Amino acid sequence: MTTIDEVAADVFRISTYVPEADLQFGQFLVRDEEPLLFETGMRALFPAVRDAVAKVLDPVTLRWVSFSHFESDECGSLNEWLALAPRAQAACGLVGAVVSVNDFALRPARSLGDGETFTTGRRRFRFLHTPHVPHCWEAGVLFEETDRTLFCTDLLQQNGERPPLGGSELLGLCRQALLDYQKGPFANYLPYTRLTAPTLARLAALAPRTLATMHGSVFRGDGAAALDELGRVYADVLG
Repeated sequence: MTTIDEVAADVFRISTYVPEADLQFGQFLVRDEEPLLFETGMRALFPAVRDAVAKVLDPVTLRWVSFSHFESDECGSLNEWLALAPRAQAACGLVGAVVSVNDFALRPARSLGDGETFTTGRRRFRFLHTPHVPHCWEAGVLFEETDRTLFCTDLLQQNGERPPLGGSELLGLCRQALLDYQKGPFANYLPYTRLTAPTLARLAALAPRTLATMHGSVFRGDGAAALDELGRVYADVLG
């Protein structure tokens, strides 16, 4: 079952729960003059995600497809979107574009430097390079400066089937997910490096109102406080 919910003004969470993984896989559609999809989901999810997008806008009009790092749930169906929407272009970090995306994708990506911005109409997005946060050296996040939404990929992951929105309780669920993973074959899927704490502090300084996380509920509230607490959770469980 794929659901779609408006979690901020003109920001729609598309979510599919996969029981085998006990995990939701989410994408975020931003409705604007140049529509943006953050994260595509795996290729197998493309028909469901496409149909969900069609409930909000014509998928052919999609302009930007963005994501954090080169991984199947982040950009597995990128080429399906590029084939469907003739004006669509990937937007990702310079490292990801050079190392993976430009070889994989049907057409070259717009490569973004750390701190670089672009607009989609009334909205202004800033790319922040976040190496190994959550993971992969090309990792990055998008911050929508107009309404202060941080598209933060695997950060704040919660397992299970979760409602669209949540608050401070998500930190406890994230901690439990990290502890659960440490017991199995996916232990250490999030590295803890000398960059982790300062990167999370940098994201907290943006003072986001919404944390659009890929796996689980979207956080609404004091995003700076949530990211500060997330830093303590990571240090405690992973550090």
